[in-house]
Amino acid sequence: MLVRDTIANAVAAALEKANQDGVISVDSVPDIEVERPNNAEHGDFATNLPLRLARAARANPLQLAQLIAERIESSPEIESVSPAPPGFINFKLSESWLQQQVEAVRAAGDSFGASDIGAGRKVMVEFVSVNPTGPVHVGHTRGAVLGSALANTLAAAGYEVTREYYINDAGSQMEAFYRSVWTRYRQALGHDAEMPDNGYQGDYIADIASEIIETDGDGHLAKRDAAAVREIGDVAREKMVALIRDDLDAIGVGFDNWFSERRLFQNPDPSQSDYERAIARLREGGHLAERSGALWFISTALGDERDNVVVRSSGEPTYFASDIAYHYNKFAERGFDRVIDIWGADHQGHVPRMKAAVQALGIEPENLTVLISQMVTLKRGDETVRASKRTGDFVTLRELVDEVGTDACRYFFLARAPSTQMEFDLELATRESSENPVYYVQYAHARNASILNLAAERSIDYGAGDVSLLTHPNELELIRTMLRLPELVVQVAENLEPHHLPHYAMELATAFHHFYENCRVISANPDDNDMTLARLKLVAAAQVAFRRTLTLMGMSAPDRMDRD
Repeated sequence: MLVRDTIANAVAAALEKANQDGVISVDSVPDIEVERPNNAEHGDFATNLPLRLARAARANPLQLAQLIAERIESSPEIESVSPAPPGFINFKLSESWLQQQVEAVRAAGDSFGASDIGAGRKVMVEFVSVNPTGPVHVGHTRGAVLGSALANTLAAAGYEVTREYYINDAGSQMEAFYRSVWTRYRQALGHDAEMPDNGYQGDYIADIASEIIETDGDGHLAKRDAAAVREIGDVAREKMVALIRDDLDAIGVGFDNWFSERRLFQNPDPSQSDYERAIARLREGGHLAERSGALWFISTALGDERDNVVVRSSGEPTYFASDIAYHYNKFAERGFDRVIDIWGADHQGHVPRMKAAVQALGIEPENLTVLISQMVTLKRGDETVRASKRTGDFVTLRELVDEVGTDACRYFFLARAPSTQMEFDLELATRESSENPVYYVQYAHARNASILNLAAERSIDYGAGDVSLLTHPNELELIRTMLRLPELVVQVAENLEPHHLPHYAMELATAFHHFYENCRVISANPDDNDMTLARLKLVAAAQVAFRRTLTLMGMSAPDRMDRD
């Protein structure tokens, strides 16, 4: 149990006792919020429950705090409980309990920070999911990193997590992509061919065409235009999906499933496809209407601003229809308890109608959460980086990784809430100094590792180290900072806010640097041997916290780094 939950339970028990004693009278109790005070002098935790209860209890909030505080039972975790104006109860953790947590963290190892709040519930995180018409660009990369770190943290919180990439391999954009490759294929073989008006212009299209020529030669030229486009399109799509997969692998983003949009329309019995089943469910619920030969979803009846076409008058399903079928598949066919979609800023307006569709399918709309990843601006000094020759109009994930590295990509994209626009400073991301937060955090881990490596070289066995010797303020502050990770895992899982992870990593690194600078770990003085062993235990525990934090963010934990 988290310390804050232990405190909340103790406060609840004390309030109940005060009620039983007749010194307080309240009919209902709000959720007991236990938080860390902004001012460390106020203690490790605090609750404002007396302030929130004062009106209902018809009591002075400070007196209420006193009545509750004096009934809180002692526990190994808490050293002191004190009321504070205007109506808070402050808690200070026991120093002896803090010291023992060094042993607990070391014992937990790779499971440190794990929680069971997810209770094995099935959660899908669907992210990136760009059309396979071009490489992943910088904007998509932000959503990729967000989804990856969020999925890692949800798994650590006890959820059964599935990471999924939805391959939008149907529709007009894919047709334009196929025809673009077909045009470059013909041109490369010396034939006149004009690029479609909505064609894709990047050099990567010509590269794909050249690869097809290397394997297939000019064999596709003998076929009719439509047949050739279909054949080349199938090959080009697979090559592009493979390229996207490789690019995402370069930043440590992997998926459990790559789900093809085409699957929604495929079934030995066409009437039983996911698409037809979803449409049938909407029709049975009275959510569809025929207008001017098209089929409309009556989303205004469910709170959306306007109704939306699901089947055009030509009989062709819209993208929205595919999305409805896809979410039907997620919830009704595969049985996910919760679905988290991460979309780009250009899809923000699509959220209300998707929520309405899920509701119309008979699914609780609260079970679908859509996170919007806002735009990214690349900067190099004062210069804005706008374009790439390879794609024609955007900088690719691969180009970014080649310039700044995987860890910088992941850290910087995680460091801002996805709902805010961000500037990615390329110069800062490659700077090897404490000004670069990636370097600062990883250097702290490298320092940590160097101490443990030195202990190993000198055959120092610190297993019998006495953690009760850890009384220096910087030692205790490092322990306190380490113990925030389990709270953070729960917070990220509950609020879907992985951007707190890099900020915590900075706080952990700062606490470790301060400890390193003020507490000599391995002393040459034999009289300091007991302290050396105790501090080595603390360093080993800190290494656990570092590695768990970096792993959740999808970053590496280097044991050695150069420094200017």
